[in-house]
Amino acid sequence: MSGSSLPSALALSLLLVSGSLLPGPGSAQNEPRIVTSEEVIIRESPAPSVTLQCNLTSNSHTLTYSYWTKNGVELTATRKNASNMEYRINKPRAEDSGEYHCVYQFLSAPKANATIEVKAAPDITGHKRSENKNEGQDAMMYCKSVGYPHPEWTWHKKENGMLVDIVNTSGRFIIVNRENYTELSITNLQITEDPGEYECNATNSIGSASVVTILRVRSHLAPLWPFLGILAEIIILVVIIVVYEKRKRPDEVPDDDEPAGPMKTNSTNNHKDKNLRQRNTN
Repeated sequence: MSGSSLPSALALSLLLVSGSLLPGPGSAQNEPRIVTSEEVIIRESPAPSVTLQCNLTSNSHTLTYSYWTKNGVELTATRKNASNMEYRINKPRAEDSGEYHCVYQFLSAPKANATIEVKAAPDITGHKRSENKNEGQDAMMYCKSVGYPHPEWTWHKKENGMLVDIVNTSGRFIIVNRENYTELSITNLQITEDPGEYECNATNSIGSASVVTILRVRSHLAPLWPFLGILAEIIILVVIIVVYEKRKRPDEVPDDDEPAGPMKTNSTNNHKDKNLRQRNTN
């Protein structure tokens, strides 16, 4: 029995040894190894210059060229044939943040790449300062930002100096968020409820930013106000003229039944002259 167990143990040992000598999956593929610099966090704007670095330390394939990309787009003037790569960002700002890749292209093998993240707090670069609409119309407010990672967007309305979350209980509020962009739409505007200050807020792991848009809602009669103002001025002018005419002094208006003063005086004098001539004749 001991004799039969010895060949079995020997066979198992040979199998283990032979298995350890076979190349593993990673060795067969011989994948390139890339060493990169650490991630960068931009905490002020502009910040001191930074340099991103990649080094292709292990590779068995012929390197054709290498280059840098930002958010999937190749950066101009970065293509070269080098295993050690550097990319310098002078005075980096929030718009310089994102995912940077160093990419190595080989002659007869798939390309290899590594990622370096450049992070920054959101910076809101565009928004509507104000929105003027009529009652019953629709309003749209938006905010867009730069910064990485992409922020979480929230909208609030200021009421009595306090920020209140926008709750879509009426179904008239629609919020659309896309990476570095957000949009708030309000349908069927109400003049008593909707006017006010609306704040959009962008927050990521580095920081946050917010701006305010003022929404004004006018009455249905707003387009008629200029016409009504002119009409009111005309009516007031006519009333003034009528009142002025009625308040003229009575002696300024001649009496049709009574002759004017000078004519009456002449008639009296003629009557006296006639009586005087009759006396002289007698």
